[in-house]
Amino acid sequence: MQKNSKRNNNLRVSDIGLNSVDAEKAINESQNNFVELLPLEVTFKIFSQLDIQSLCRASVTCRSWNYTIRNSDSLWKPHCLTVRAVCQREIDDDLESGYSWRVILLRNYQKSKVKHEWLSGRYSNICSPISLPEKIMCPMDADTWGEILEAELER
Repeated sequence: MQKNSKRNNNLRVSDIGLNSVDAEKAINESQNNFVELLPLEVTFKIFSQLDIQSLCRASVTCRSWNYTIRNSDSLWKPHCLTVRAVCQREIDDDLESGYSWRVILLRNYQKSKVKHEWLSGRYSNICSPISLPEKIMCPMDADTWGEILEAELER
């Protein structure tokens, strides 16, 4: 019986030691996390300097960064307006539907890259569908294909 109580006491002491180590680690992580230390305006200013890829990478760094980036529509708006140069109709339709800037960017970013390549004439000399790069292609609606065909006819 005494052996069991000693074992239980040893477990409790080690549990307390682990909890204090975890607490200390959390405090250190919190001190190194500028999102939790700086005023929101400064944090937004820092994140607003990132390109789309860097912003997405930053959002998977930790939970607090993810929460801040995901829920800050103002960070996504400039990137959406850049994509709008190629996908104006799509972006405007999504805005009218009430989507957030972040969701609008997610819905249209890949399409804007593909559409830009088509409109710039990159695929003008392709003879067959086999020659198209599969990885960057994405589904597009009839209106988008109409814009692409008009651009091809003007070349």
